[in-house]
Amino acid sequence: MSSTAQTDLVARSKWVWRETLAIHRRVAETRIASSLSAVDLFVALYYGGVLKFDAAEPLSDERDRCVISKGHGSICMYPILADLGFFPQEELHRICQTGGILGGIPDPVIPGYETINGSLGHGLGVATGMAMALRAKASQRSVFVVAGDGEMHEGAMWEAVMLASQHGLDGLNLIIDDNQTAMLGHTRDIVDHVSLADRLTAFGWDCRSVDGHDVVAVQQVLLEMKALRGGKPKALIARTLKGHGVPGLENQPLSHILAPKPELLDQLLEQSQ
Repeated sequence: MSSTAQTDLVARSKWVWRETLAIHRRVAETRIASSLSAVDLFVALYYGGVLKFDAAEPLSDERDRCVISKGHGSICMYPILADLGFFPQEELHRICQTGGILGGIPDPVIPGYETINGSLGHGLGVATGMAMALRAKASQRSVFVVAGDGEMHEGAMWEAVMLASQHGLDGLNLIIDDNQTAMLGHTRDIVDHVSLADRLTAFGWDCRSVDGHDVVAVQQVLLEMKALRGGKPKALIARTLKGHGVPGLENQPLSHILAPKPELLDQLLEQSQ
């Protein structure tokens, strides 16, 4: 990857981070902290040449599937999808408004979203089914699923982990936004994961980790994962900070339900211009 392309990817991340803040400034009911931890993950997927997609035909059979399991934490996807042409830019100014397609929690009415993203813990199971169906069709398309580490407390996630391993679904790629903070506190104080990588490896997954705020590193690892077809499903543990870049929100135990004061958002938006 050229230095110019790397610089562009970093610039994209900064832009998406700023646009996510701007959305929350206009629409306070959106979940901001969970979205900020995932910015670089989605930028790498959609701008880094990882996913194959066609914005003009979002449900093309030739697309890679991207299941966003942590739907509440993907408001940062809105500016990405609008920029890529999945829907008009005007929709960004109708979030949570009558007649708009963009809600506080996304759903499949939005072009570019594959599944219903309300109740947590089901995305990996859906993605596992997609990977099995694609294999049955002899398709080489890949399936990616973005999940939060808090979701890994859900039993349904581990049922899917076992099923995917049993069937050697090497077209399946799990990205865990490991911000170590769930809705009501740090995950270590709720159900301690200790080491997700070791646990997934023990279940027969090919597992690796990365600094989830180094967008170039994330892109490189995802490209490697996608190319690898070694008979195992693959997982990436992305170490992130919930509320990344927002003072008083970043990595706070209750950041999931906190909202930055409007004047702080205005200050951050002005500084990031």
